[in-house]
Amino acid sequence: MLVAAAVCPCPPLLVPDVAAGAASELDAARAACTDALSVLAAARPDRLVVVGPADESGRGPHPEGTRGSFRGFGVDLDVCLGAANAAATASDTVPVEGGDGSGAPGRALPPSLAVAAWLLERVGWSDVPIEGLGVGEPLAPERCIHVGRDIAAGAERVALLVMGDASACRTLKAPGYYDERAAPFDAEVARALGAGDVAALRALDADLAYQLKAAGRAPWQVLAGAAEGAGLGGAVLYEDAPYGVGYVVASWS
Repeated sequence: MLVAAAVCPCPPLLVPDVAAGAASELDAARAACTDALSVLAAARPDRLVVVGPADESGRGPHPEGTRGSFRGFGVDLDVCLGAANAAATASDTVPVEGGDGSGAPGRALPPSLAVAAWLLERVGWSDVPIEGLGVGEPLAPERCIHVGRDIAAGAERVALLVMGDASACRTLKAPGYYDERAAPFDAEVARALGAGDVAALRALDADLAYQLKAAGRAPWQVLAGAAEGAGLGGAVLYEDAPYGVGYVVASWS
């Protein structure tokens, strides 16, 4: 059963070494992520599942101990999802079907899960088994819901760390250029996450999310599936659109 969730954005710029001279611009977002993770810790889960967007190479389960790197962003920095010496097996991981991938051993964490690993290392998260799941943008809403239900049924007390950005079309200089639909879409996402509104997350338009380059759509709908019947309340801890990309930090408990 899901007992708590934290929702965080996943730009590599959250990592100060990657942001370099612009690191201070996301200080408030980092602080909010820390606060959201404290809600997860306070819930005393038996298992933590980290869900984030991934391309084909990163989709599927990532066992505890999987490593990631920010070298692709010009920084000599490695991270690890949970204990480096974990001996997780395929039978211990979330379902392979959930991520549209094979879950083959030896893969590196996708960037979204590498950011999550960095956040967890930053707060010293330990003593709770951790698993990662990379989900692809094409994963249909009904499949996301099914995956979330499976995750919630995987342990008596499950917590989710849900990584994902809102639209990338908030300004002319945004990665996806300006789209007048972006701000209303992001506002509805923030409202739903702040209210713990499972039905609203389920109803997010996958096609519109794709057009607005909202990478968090599938992970948020996994959260919706996991949270069915859990009765959790939500709170938005941070909402802004630096660089023309919508970032939301929220906690559910």
